[in-house]
Amino acid sequence: MAMSTNKKGKLFTEINITPLTDIFLVLLIIMMVVAPTFQSMDNAITVPEINSGVAIEQKNATISITREGLMFINGKQITEEQLTDELIALKSSIEKPEVVVKADESVKSAEIMKVMNAAQDAEYKKLIVAGEPLSKKEQKDLKEKKQGV
Repeated sequence: MAMSTNKKGKLFTEINITPLTDIFLVLLIIMMVVAPTFQSMDNAITVPEINSGVAIEQKNATISITREGLMFINGKQITEEQLTDELIALKSSIEKPEVVVKADESVKSAEIMKVMNAAQDAEYKKLIVAGEPLSKKEQKDLKEKKQGV
């Protein structure tokens, strides 16, 4: 901070903001260079586009449907015939009677309708269709669980 006196001999101070402006410009340039690296996504999976939504709680019954049509409920592989029974059995152990469906974009609507019908038969109050597919890591983990069983 520089101090000087004016013609009448009174003391006044002035703030030099040039170094502060330089720092902000350098930070802006760094963020512009680094930001695109945080947006790298896996191009092998096409994410469905959604306009708005809320975060999904993982405390619900989560049904995952892979690109190949395999169904998993909370990580455990099941068949279409077992779906209603598994949802009924799971209902007592979860906080809210809600079903979350996470499906790859290439999954046919008929598969999601089967889940909806099973949730209705199991008397669940709410069904949430997630706006994102399973990640490659989740699909790989589910396949490994299947092969390990």
